[in-house]
This record gives sequence, C-alpha cells and structure tokens, in this order.
Amino acid sequence: MNFVDSKYIQTLEIKQSKFIAHLVPYFLYKKTLKALKEKHPKARHFVTASRHLNEFNQIVEHSSDDGEPKGTSGKPTLIVLQGADIINAAIITVRYFGGTKLGTGGLVRAYSDATNLVLASAILLEYKEEYVKEISFSYTHLRKIEYECGIFKIDIIEKSFDTLVVFKIKSDEQNLQDFFKKLATFLEQHFPYPT
Repeated sequence: MNFVDSKYIQTLEIKQSKFIAHLVPYFLYKKTLKALKEKHPKARHFVTASRHLNEFNQIVEHSSDDGEPKGTSGKPTLIVLQGADIINAAIITVRYFGGTKLGTGGLVRAYSDATNLVLASAILLEYKEEYVKEISFSYTHLRKIEYECGIFKIDIIEKSFDTLVVFKIKSDEQNLQDFFKKLATFLEQHFPYPT
C-alpha cells in the first residue's frame, strides 16, 4: 500500500473543459474541499474519491459524482486509487465545463486520466503499519535510548519519569524489532511485541 504526505495538483483539458485534480493526504481532505469550493466558485463539479484506514485497520472508501451522471466520475476516480493501492489519501477533481458534452464514456476517461495524471506526479510512500509500545529503563540509559530511537526511526510519543524512565514509542514492525534487538541489554522490560 502507498500514501502521500504532500498535496499534488495536475490539470487536464479536454474540449475546453478543465479537470483540476488535487491529491491530498486524507487528514486534509475536508479542509481542502472547503477551500477549493471557495477558490473556484464558478466550477461546475467537485468530484471526490477517498480511501483511508479506520481505527480497526480496515480500508474505508468513498466517492461522489457531485452532479455528474451517476458512475461517470467518483467511481472511476476511486477505481484508479484502488489500482494504485493508495490509502489515507483523497482526490478532489474540480471541473470547469467548457461547453461541449463529453458523454458518459468521455467523462469516465477524463476523470480517470486526471487521476492518473496527478498520481504520476506524486511521490508515493510505502505504507507500513505502525505499533505503539511502552518501554522502561534506568536513567543512565536515557541518552542512549533517545539516540537509538532517532537511528531506528522510532517516534517517542510520550515520556514519563519515575523510578524508571518510561517511553511510549511508535514505529513499524521491522524498525521496532531491530530497535529491541539492539537495545535488549538496556531495556529493563517491555510489553510483548506484536506478531
């Protein structure tokens, strides 16, 4: 699976109609859609498609034709996202009508092509499921653990200091395994690692 961490924009023009495709991380979807509607008040349609992971790690998909003939825009956009195995992202295609009707087949091709165009311009990052773990260790190892977290791309999302230092950390499975292997002698305890 792949995702994006930046916004990407590409424009496709067919028979004087403009299809401006915006690829955005899912968390920016609603905000971007609102901003685009304000920025493009004369646009006829704001076609959307999105795929994201919910709290149960299930892929949730949605699409909207926004007034285009049913099945000619949102669904084809979503199919391109599925084919590229994109998650946690959304496409918003702003359409300015150029005066010439494209027909249902023409609309399907136009929205699919606009989506492919913006995906081709994007830097796609490989998605890796992340896990949260809690570790505890003595104060004498604090600098070493912080340093190794940086080396192994481990995010420290919470720190607490008592008789031992306790970190809540987050990263993908491979990074966590490598981190725990390297630091096994320093860590007093840690919760069982997910399989």
